[in-house]
Amino acid sequence: MDYLIQLASNPTAWVALLTLIVMEVVLGIDNLIFISILTNKLPEAQRTKARRIGIGLALVLRLGLLGTVAWIVQLTEPIIELFNQGFSWKDLILIAGGLFLLWKATKEIHHNVDPTPQSSMFDSKNAASMTFSSAIIQILLLDLVFSVDSIITAVGMTEHLPIMVIAVVVAVTVMLLAADPIANFIHKNPTVVMLALGFLIMIGMTLIAEGFGAHVPKGYIYAAMAFSALVEALNVLARRKRAIEEE
Repeated sequence: MDYLIQLASNPTAWVALLTLIVMEVVLGIDNLIFISILTNKLPEAQRTKARRIGIGLALVLRLGLLGTVAWIVQLTEPIIELFNQGFSWKDLILIAGGLFLLWKATKEIHHNVDPTPQSSMFDSKNAASMTFSSAIIQILLLDLVFSVDSIITAVGMTEHLPIMVIAVVVAVTVMLLAADPIANFIHKNPTVVMLALGFLIMIGMTLIAEGFGAHVPKGYIYAAMAFSALVEALNVLARRKRAIEEE
């Protein structure tokens, strides 16, 4: 208890907490985009439940990993060497997650632009073809990848476990509140789906690059995503204005 009181009275701890919350929320955007796209393929009655379960699993994984901080730190130690380069468990997890994102995003883009009408991802029959359990399993796999990245980032920013726990809980709560609005917006705007899938490809490539030891500054990635999102937002507003004028 004394430890928590001392921590609460330390201004440096508050700065670390705010910084870590921002970092965790930003890192959660990737996870949220994937969950939104995947759950939109489910029958409408199951979408909100799947999102809540998916985000809940993300919280459980993150808190579980925080309980094994000493083991998490060891994930950064090289376990194999290929082509004169060492690879740790973290590297292998990031590479596997990146490849999965590339495969999934490419598959969804193919479904979206396939000229065969019934293969469109917005067709009701296709939306129902994704089973609830399949969606949860895929969300769980990506939750694991993003959770490992998130917790290793947290460990690198502070040594205080309570700060990590609070930051993770706040970030996941923000994800939970934003999940339905973001998913509904993506569902109602097909062009935004393509943009989000493009984001997933970029995120997948970033994960693979980091797995191979290439440091990719997150600022550049999120700046590019923000600029693209701004351009698409202007396009959406322009389309709505034209629709109103035509009426």
